[in-house]
Amino acid sequence: MITQAPRGTQDWYGKDMHKRTVIEKICRDIAKTFNIKEIITPVFEHTVLFQRGVGETTDVVQKEMYTFTDKGDRSITLKPEGTAGAIRAYLEHNLYAIPQPIKLFYVTPAFRYEKPQSGRLRQHHQFGVEIVGSKSPMVEVELIVLVTKIIKELGLKDAKLHINSIGCKDCRQTYNKALLDYLKANEECLCPTCKERMLKNPLRVLDCKEEGCKKIVKDAPRTIEYLDDECKNHFEELKKMLEGLNIPYEVDTGIVRGLDYYTKTVFEFVDSDGFTLCGGGRYDGLVHEIDEKQDIPSAGFGMGIERIIYFLEKEGVELEEESKPSLYVGIMGSEAKVKAYGIVNDLRNKGFIVETDYLDRSVKAQMKYANKIEAKFSVVIGENELESGEVSLKNMENGETNTVKIDEIDKYL
Repeated sequence: MITQAPRGTQDWYGKDMHKRTVIEKICRDIAKTFNIKEIITPVFEHTVLFQRGVGETTDVVQKEMYTFTDKGDRSITLKPEGTAGAIRAYLEHNLYAIPQPIKLFYVTPAFRYEKPQSGRLRQHHQFGVEIVGSKSPMVEVELIVLVTKIIKELGLKDAKLHINSIGCKDCRQTYNKALLDYLKANEECLCPTCKERMLKNPLRVLDCKEEGCKKIVKDAPRTIEYLDDECKNHFEELKKMLEGLNIPYEVDTGIVRGLDYYTKTVFEFVDSDGFTLCGGGRYDGLVHEIDEKQDIPSAGFGMGIERIIYFLEKEGVELEEESKPSLYVGIMGSEAKVKAYGIVNDLRNKGFIVETDYLDRSVKAQMKYANKIEAKFSVVIGENELESGEVSLKNMENGETNTVKIDEIDKYL
């Protein structure tokens, strides 16, 4: 066990680490063009933050959180998602007192105890964005545009936008009554969890993965049929703006998202097999839920890094290759070691990827190693080369060699 990572976790190295680095860089670079600032919040928070923010009746809170009591007898939870922590930071640091909206992004580990599967691990990583301080549907449009740009930059083709509106707390009351009446009429076919859920939060039943429940909710009333005028207008404006930007979408009344804090707009980017790449929407009541003295609208999304990698592999999309060493510097003889490493260091300071020998191998073994790491060029430096001030620079791809001055190697790389 000591040499095995816990189930549902993974080590990052090699090609997977390179993919993750490229994905995170694309996400960060695009977020910055939207003037969205990065935030890092703690890996763990007080448990009550997620109970109030994410919702007591959600699967996340009821089944999936990693919660423990610390040495100060406080209930602490490893963050299951990034939004609640970002909103807590917004409130703690009085960000509402500076010009709004506040736009934040993060790349964070998240922890959920669930059955590990493709693109979903117990410790996974999320890229997320939160925009706090505006009620305008333009905020959701901005989030959708940002995700669309990331998908395009990654080279993914099979990820389509699905949108829905689940209304505000006012029209939700009317809807919840209609949904509860429907569920009670079909109660005998619901799973035990959903029989309990429907009394506390009937909307959660729509998100159940049990086949029997899925059949029942297929014909259940839809939130979109119970929207009040304000929520209807919000959704219509959202659709109009998406159409104006030529962003195709599908209204999918089955989307409710799995967290209690959502209001009005919810959206997902889904592939043809029904796998979700990204999900988000508006959550105007979340700030108030965390701090009752505040009532500030917000919206955002989360996108799993592992899920992006899963989509890339599924579509056979190759990201840019990792940079190979520009030069391998072979060392011949112990006397040359200090000066040869000085040359390596100078070239690295100029921005070149340079590798050398650390195992006192023979020159022949060093050249084999240079081939294995796919160095573009190689030189061997010994006493003679240091004396003459010249080296034989070898192109490792075609075998061609050129005699160059040691202090001019960088001009040929």
